[in-house]
Amino acid sequence: MMAAATGALISNDIIVFGLIAATLGVIFWTSGSSNPLLKKFYSFVPALLLCYFIPGVYNTVGLIDGETTKLYNPIARDVFLPAALVLLTLSIDLKGILGLGWKMLAMYVAAVLSIMLGAVVAFQIMAWLHPETVAGATWGGMAALAGSWIGGGANMLAMKEIFEVDATTFGQFAVVDVGVGYVWMAVLIFFASRAPAMDKRSGADTRALDDLRDRVASYQAQHARIPALGDLMVMAGVAFGAVALAHGLAAPLAEWFAANVSWSSSVSMDKPFVWVVMLATFIGLGLSFTRVRELEGVGASKWGSMFLYFLIACIGMQMDLLALLEKPWLFALGVLWIGVHIVLLWLAGKLLKVPFFYFAIASQSNIGGPASAPVLATAFHPALAPVGVLLGTLGYAVGTGAAYVVGITLRAMAGAG
Repeated sequence: MMAAATGALISNDIIVFGLIAATLGVIFWTSGSSNPLLKKFYSFVPALLLCYFIPGVYNTVGLIDGETTKLYNPIARDVFLPAALVLLTLSIDLKGILGLGWKMLAMYVAAVLSIMLGAVVAFQIMAWLHPETVAGATWGGMAALAGSWIGGGANMLAMKEIFEVDATTFGQFAVVDVGVGYVWMAVLIFFASRAPAMDKRSGADTRALDDLRDRVASYQAQHARIPALGDLMVMAGVAFGAVALAHGLAAPLAEWFAANVSWSSSVSMDKPFVWVVMLATFIGLGLSFTRVRELEGVGASKWGSMFLYFLIACIGMQMDLLALLEKPWLFALGVLWIGVHIVLLWLAGKLLKVPFFYFAIASQSNIGGPASAPVLATAFHPALAPVGVLLGTLGYAVGTGAAYVVGITLRAMAGAG
């Protein structure tokens, strides 16, 4: 597979793929190192940010040409993305989530709604304060960020494609995602050690949380096992078989909607890619009710995350890094947005009188997703880490739909369609 002739030093997509894979390997190897200097470096610079920007540096300096490579489209977008969605959603244990109690689910729903409303409020306020910030394609970048803050990277990438967000705008909001999101996570971790005192002052009932801790620890011990070759082959068959099924059904469904449903184009139901994303998500959800969900015990979500990081790197390959300095007001937009989310979710927590853990994990499972929510949960108690995974993974199921609503709302507010 070769890219078209360009002025880039490397134009062979096979070599570019190897370069990207090696780059990701080095990032994760060094981020997990016990070296004091590396640990200090990664305490300030998240690995996720490097996965975006190092490929962007390659493109900026002319080492590769992200515009002509076929690694993103069709390989990463049409294969890795739906495969990641399947692997990340098949691990959802809806019965387990319902068993967490209605207040936990209520806080999760409140977190989703507060992020959706926060996008609209932040967009409108910034339109008054600094109209240039929300001009042009900003609404599309916010839709992509809503996908990340409600779901995760896969949903963010899905919104990028659905609303055709250019790589530069996407890159700018990727910076907002990491910059604002990781600061908020640090704040939550800081208060985690103070949660017992906060719960005592607020009069929160922690009995359900104590029971939850014991139940989750038992669930984790029950499903964890060392993967065998057969497990990995079944996982590959499920993931890529689902990708094939999604693509096989997407084109005829899009054609049927385009021909028979007059409003299909206004909600992008006439685009095969939208159906690929939705079908992959629904297939994963369907499998979560079967024994296939036990593949999570042998690393289904880890493989899904690996595909996701390749997607992220392929997005980074297309970025113009110099353009990232053009809109510093986007950070203010992100802070305003997450501020609305925090205030509304805190009010919901006060109304329901839930422990601080419910507030923190509801927020982080949305803003950070299943990759960072377990980290925060562990700050409260190691046995609670799977709770972060369960709620964070739920975001993959609802993130695309919720972010899509945000996108079409912001698009209307921007007068773009």
